[in-house]
Formats: sequence, structure tokens, C-alpha cells
Amino acid sequence: MILKDIKTKIQATERTHKVTRAMEAVSAVKMRTAQRTAMQGRPYARAALSVLARLSGSADFARHPLTTVREVKNVALVILTSDKGLAGALNGGVLRAASGAVAAYPVEAVTLYAYGKKGEEYFARRNYRIMRAFENKKDLIELSVMEELSAELTREFVNGRYDEVLVAYSNFKSTFEQVPTLRRLLPLTVADVERLVEDIVPEKGRWSELRASATSSAYSVEPDDTSVFDRFAPKLVGISLYHMLLEAKASEHSARMVAMKNASERSKEVVHDLNRLFNKTRQAAITREVSEIIAGREALAA
Repeated sequence: MILKDIKTKIQATERTHKVTRAMEAVSAVKMRTAQRTAMQGRPYARAALSVLARLSGSADFARHPLTTVREVKNVALVILTSDKGLAGALNGGVLRAASGAVAAYPVEAVTLYAYGKKGEEYFARRNYRIMRAFENKKDLIELSVMEELSAELTREFVNGRYDEVLVAYSNFKSTFEQVPTLRRLLPLTVADVERLVEDIVPEKGRWSELRASATSSAYSVEPDDTSVFDRFAPKLVGISLYHMLLEAKASEHSARMVAMKNASERSKEVVHDLNRLFNKTRQAAITREVSEIIAGREALAA
């Protein structure tokens, strides 16, 4: 390898290092913002869970269409992935979890709602029916988008088109750990919502000390359980989807930050190795030239 080629590789690797360092810093800021947003919404989700837990003991709750458990013949799958790459194995884990969840059903029995290009492209190549697809480019997520999607899912579930609604996303555990997770969104149960609320608190980091607050032992509902639950249940489905999306966002930025950090460290190692190779090659060239000069001088002297 000639010196010019080595020097060109060193310069290209140094430029790559600058890009990965910048992307690492940007992803770190976005990750903290997404996690803070999830934490700020936790009191609302916790209060909603408290209301749901109190209503769950009533007969009206058990008879409500959104809590009806049926034989699963048709499934709706909401998959939350990113539009962009450079996030390590994040999207791959979510896609595997989603594929495993619907593998037991015929393709025609599964309907996809894809939030993110990676999930949409993956299932489109496998001939699954994609009912709706959303871009996942914005970092500031509006609750209205998830409420619109949840309204459609609850309507189709009540009408009997779907017997079960699943959500596949990446759950944020810590900066270095994001777990592909599958949750049942409908039919609505207290246990499923409780697991979601517990997942909002990461295992490590700034907000890891937060825990669910205690709720009162009993309270009265006005005007009646049915009226409250009819208004409350669809909103709870929407906030559940919203928090799952926040988890997916925090996981995406965290995974990208870690991936870019690893890439930055690796690029420094590559530059170090190339510099050593450059010095060795240059020294070998100098030694060869000196040897040729000495050999030529000796030949002239002879």
C-alpha cells in the first residue's frame, strides 16, 4: 500500500469520526428529552390505571366491549420502529418480536399498522396487509396522532373486525439496554395497563427511583360506572399507545447514541492503526532508498 492511499484513508476516517461524534451528542440530547417526556406523562397514566383498577370490580366493566375476550381469529398488530438506521440491532429486535407474535396466524388474518418505515417495509415485503402507515421522523410526538389511531383500533375491535390488538415496540430499560417488547392493547385489562405503567420507569438512571404512588382504597363514581368507562377506556388506549411510542423514541435515540459512540471509538482505533502503518511504510521506503543509494555508490566505487 502506497503512502498516499494510507493518508487518504486516515483523512476519511477522521472525517467519519467527526460525524459519529456529532451524531452521538445529538442522540444523547434527544434521548434525554424523550425520556423526560415519558416521565412527565407518568402521573396521568398512573391516575388512569388507578381509575381502571377501581372500575374493574364492577359488572359493567366485565361486560364492556373493550374488555371482551374472544377467540382470536383476526389480529391487528401495531409496530413501532424508526425511519432511520444507524441504531444497532434496535429495529431488528422489534421486527423479530412482531414476526414471532403473528407467525401462528395466516397472513390474511393479520392487519398491520406501521409507525415507522422499517416496520412498514419489512412486512410489506412479506405480503402482509398494511392498513395504515405513519412516518416516524419527528422527535416531538403529538398525542392527537395516537388518539386518532387508538380511536380506529377501538372501533374495529368493538365491531368484531379484530379479536386482539398487539403492539410491538422497544422498551427503554437503560441507556445501554433496550428490550423488544410485545404488549396486548385490546382487550383492555388492568394487568396489561399496570405492566405498561411499570415499564415507564427505567431500571437505571436519573428517574429510576420513581415508583407508583399508593391509591385510595375506594371512591364513588358519578354519574355511573358505565358512562365513565365509555369515555375513559378509549382515552386509556390512546395514552397507552402514546407511552409505548415514547418508549420507542427513547430507545431509538439511546441505541443510536451507543452505536455512534462505538463507531467513534472504533474510528479512533482505526486512525491509530493507520498512522502506525503509515509510519512503518514511510520508514521502509526511506530505508529502501538509503540502501539503493549506498549500493549505487559502492557500485561506482568498484
